[in-house]
Amino acid sequence: MSDMPDGALDKKNLDFILDIPLQVTVELGRTKLLVKDILQLNQGAVVELTKLAGEPLDIFVNSKLVARGEAVVVNEKFGVRLVDIVTPNERVEKIL
Repeated sequence: MSDMPDGALDKKNLDFILDIPLQVTVELGRTKLLVKDILQLNQGAVVELTKLAGEPLDIFVNSKLVARGEAVVVNEKFGVRLVDIVTPNERVEKIL
């Protein structure tokens, strides 16, 4: 048994994983194109996506949907403001 109180042990366990890198992806939308259509794309081409303008963006961590958000500009760079965190129940529903 450890000499540390339970809270200290939990913090030590959490500290152990805090430096693990995760892949975060923000998805604006999706589409399917044929190879011939991809080969015909050129500068200025517009690719229509499945999402409507103003719909929340999907935020994935390691390919799992975890939140939805909206696009923002921060210091001339794009960012995303979280507007909804996916509940564990919603995550399970996506799998089934």
